[in-house]
Amino acid sequence: MKRFIVFSILIICGIFDTFAETCQKPEVVASAYVTEDATILTNVAFTTQFVLKCSNGVKGITLYAEVNGKSLPAARLSSDNKYQVSWTEDVKKAHSGDYNIKLYDDERYAAIRKALRNGEDPNSVKPLVVVVLNNPGIYRGPWVNSELLAVLLAAVVSYSAFSSKFKLLA
Repeated sequence: MKRFIVFSILIICGIFDTFAETCQKPEVVASAYVTEDATILTNVAFTTQFVLKCSNGVKGITLYAEVNGKSLPAARLSSDNKYQVSWTEDVKKAHSGDYNIKLYDDERYAAIRKALRNGEDPNSVKPLVVVVLNNPGIYRGPWVNSELLAVLLAAVVSYSAFSSKFKLLA
């Protein structure tokens, strides 16, 4: 009988512990950085920092992020629920516009892994919250390189000089 009571207490504590760590009504305040000058780079860096506020005051939960099908860990920066998600993309694949960063807690991330393992659609699992990162665009350099412009200008000047010389001599 004692074992049953101890086992029941452990189960009840486990259930309350699970509910205590779930973020209720999450709100996110985010800031972002994107590499904008890619004239000599091969990869573009994306970084977003955000503060997660839960209505029930939960702090220090483990978060996972998913961006364009890639799973990423969300690094916890401080004890007041400040997190960061970073990744890189090839310059040719990076697009301008919005990137949706889906954030999942342990419970939801386990559900995604289970769905993938069972061959189900992982999009059926609702994220905890979605952070939107806006990429204004990447500068890839001028349309015409200065070396090409200098060669074209030298060719035009040489042509006009030689044609003027031949007109004067003729």
